[in-house]
Amino acid sequence: MIVIKFGGTSVGTGERIANAARLAGQVTTERGTPPVVVVSAMAGVTTALRDAATRAATGDAQTFVRTRSELELRHLEAIATCVPDVDLARSLRAEVQLLLDGFEHLCQSIHTLGELTERGMDAVSGTGERLSARLLAAGMRSQGYAAQMIEATEIIVTDASYGSATPLLDETQERARARLLPLIEQGITPVVTGFVGATLDGVMTTLGRGSGDFSATILGRCLGAEEVWIWTDVDGVMTADPRIVPEAQTLPGISYQEVAELSYFGAKVLHPLTIQPVAEMNIPVRVLNSFHPDHPGTLITTEPVAEPVVKGITAIRDLSIVTVEGRGMQGVPGVAGRVFTAVAGCGASILMITQSSSEQSICFLIRQEDTTAVVAYVEEELALEMMRG
Repeated sequence: MIVIKFGGTSVGTGERIANAARLAGQVTTERGTPPVVVVSAMAGVTTALRDAATRAATGDAQTFVRTRSELELRHLEAIATCVPDVDLARSLRAEVQLLLDGFEHLCQSIHTLGELTERGMDAVSGTGERLSARLLAAGMRSQGYAAQMIEATEIIVTDASYGSATPLLDETQERARARLLPLIEQGITPVVTGFVGATLDGVMTTLGRGSGDFSATILGRCLGAEEVWIWTDVDGVMTADPRIVPEAQTLPGISYQEVAELSYFGAKVLHPLTIQPVAEMNIPVRVLNSFHPDHPGTLITTEPVAEPVVKGITAIRDLSIVTVEGRGMQGVPGVAGRVFTAVAGCGASILMITQSSSEQSICFLIRQEDTTAVVAYVEEELALEMMRG
């Protein structure tokens, strides 16, 4: 059994949903066993949902109403394309409208309170996956494949760190196997909402922006999958960003460690946490292009490909470099520790560190959005030293 995941661009229109349904159905035909399918929201939907909720908290009562109408139209147009069965399409339209009613009611509550909590944002953000999973499952049924939409809140258990929850793998494994394996044994393809999970109490959480890949590898690990396939809009992991370097080529193979580094340092093809669940179990991951399904893509495994030594070039944008320097730092123990503790105190992450051989300066990289808070915390920590010059 394999787990396959479709990204937002791969299900961005009715035509693309129909294509994804064919690709998922082919797995059953060719392998004899249905896959577990994980799906992201249609491209751009999550951003629109989050923007509407954010604006509602500031007193904007128009954006979420307009967003609801736009998303309803977009999903109904997709249904008209990918679900030709009249009765199935009618039922699906009602489900879409019900989910968008829920989104609008949430935004109305946020507007009334004038406050948007992380828990509230998670409840809003997961709407896109709940919509697209229903459309993809219905699209598969329209093509003659048995499929059933499954809410990830039923199977992926997380802590209560809203906005970037951590999966509880033991609990998730128990629930995923109990819920999904009987369906597979009956020849039914489960279509699971990516990006979301739930606490032990059943409260919806999200795993972080762009984490549908992470959802797929979590389920791959918990179900003991043979492989995880990530269907996206590029021909695998590239040697560089093809939008910047037109000559970029697809890497046929790459190791878990190498792709994790590329993802962390800005490569957009995979979520940075994607590899963690499967690496320990040696489950291969294939990155494929749903628009070029015959392309072999990239195979990610334990063993690195020996050549070439340099696998890819990537970059992170919108960073700041902070320098702490002074002659009084030389030979004084604990200065670096105090600086990094101060950075951690404001919730920022350090991406890279350098220190001069003379120990008179420390430089570190942070995300630009954290600059003001980091500088303030570091200055407060070193206030006495700064007064002394």
